[in-house]
Amino acid sequence: MGFEDITNDHDADKVMGAEDEKTGYSPPPPFEGNMEDEKSGYVPPPPFEGDMVGEMSEAERNVYDHGIKKFNRLGWKRLTIVLIVEAIALGSLSIPSTFAVLGMVPGVICCVGIGFIAIYTSYVVGMVKLAFPEVANYADAGRLMGRRIGCGRFGYELVNAMLGLQLIFLTASHCLTGTIAFLDITKSGICSIIFAVVSAIILLLLAIPPSFTEVAILGYVDFASIIIAIGITIIGTGVQATNSPGGLSGVPWSAWPKDNITFTEAFIAVTNIIFAYSFAMCQFSFMDEMHTPRDFIKSIWTLGITEIFIYTITGALIYSFVGQDVSSPALTSAGTTLSRIAYGVALPVIFISGSINTVVFGRVVHGRIFKNSPIRFINTKMGWLTWLAVITAATVVAFIIAEVIPFFNDLLSISSALFISGFTFYFPAMMWFMLLRKGSWKENRNLFKGAVNIVIFVIGMVVLVGGTYSSIDDIMIKYDKGEVGGVFSCAAPE
Repeated sequence: MGFEDITNDHDADKVMGAEDEKTGYSPPPPFEGNMEDEKSGYVPPPPFEGDMVGEMSEAERNVYDHGIKKFNRLGWKRLTIVLIVEAIALGSLSIPSTFAVLGMVPGVICCVGIGFIAIYTSYVVGMVKLAFPEVANYADAGRLMGRRIGCGRFGYELVNAMLGLQLIFLTASHCLTGTIAFLDITKSGICSIIFAVVSAIILLLLAIPPSFTEVAILGYVDFASIIIAIGITIIGTGVQATNSPGGLSGVPWSAWPKDNITFTEAFIAVTNIIFAYSFAMCQFSFMDEMHTPRDFIKSIWTLGITEIFIYTITGALIYSFVGQDVSSPALTSAGTTLSRIAYGVALPVIFISGSINTVVFGRVVHGRIFKNSPIRFINTKMGWLTWLAVITAATVVAFIIAEVIPFFNDLLSISSALFISGFTFYFPAMMWFMLLRKGSWKENRNLFKGAVNIVIFVIGMVVLVGGTYSSIDDIMIKYDKGEVGGVFSCAAPE
């Protein structure tokens, strides 16, 4: 499927009616929700003229053909790169501080355990995309689940709102990290708001290309950036620990949670790890550009194992070299000179990974606004003008959020609790029960998967409630203690 279907989510009958020659995948027959749904009152609209290729004018057909070519070029290797760009970024910078709170053993268990859960739920998301090719983004999946209980429109709007807010929160977290990076690199007395504006402008400029295939080209730079930055930090902190009094044995790290750990501290640490495994959120949109969608399994396994390895090694080594005083983002712990170098090397990953979230947001919103118009292809003057308007508005909102919540860990935590808890945990579990399961869940073939998905659903609910409470509580505590200058303050973010 190409971008022409990004939000034309009502054409299920057309999409599912024929075998996909490229993938060899034969879609299942449509379920009753794809026809008129008496419970929800949903009636699919008639296709617009651009969907009927034979009725297009020559100009419209030219736009259509160029749109197809532009948004249908993603193979599994490039999908892996795009997923890496979206996934392996800020999450890795918060992991060492979570180890300082949870301890080495629980930290490793959480990194590995949550990683494998994320791989499984991402697999569920991919299987939903194969079973229902008309699903172009997570909101479409929300509509499918909603139809099962007679509220398809509500399900679509709820998930759409959550997806949009999460993507903007992600862009905001990158804007905040960019501000911290520039402050650390320059060591100047310039107001932090200036650097926040600069960060927002860079994020906006990198979000201009609307195709994920084009973003994938930057992915190689992005991946090299974060790996080198982490490597510099690990080497720098290791050398410091070796040369410190008592050497490595003198570093104050612990195998178990720190003394007097509070519920809020523990939950924020766990949600920071969850934030690092949020790649399932954009998977529908990414797969919508694949020329062979069923190859997604190679991508998620490659990404998942890579993430587990990088996060666990990064968290364990930096924590063992720095101890309880490890900073977040972790690059700050490398020392004055090396941290400046590490942040400089990390600038590509900070901004490239951040911009891809704006691109996904723009694709969802722009595609919905112009779902019945060739403007959605973004290859005409009006298409580009409206695209620039959407991503600019998103970047401005992200900048405001970054200034209102200038706490790195708390911004990641509240994002994880409110949104990633759903996209990575309870929504995929619901998808299995409502969209993929065949037969009763009580049948022998469904008992194990049913139990697994129930556990994942419960985890999602716990993270939603506990994580939201902990994030709000910690933000209030930090404002009460005066650990930040205030909203839109020139004081350095924490």
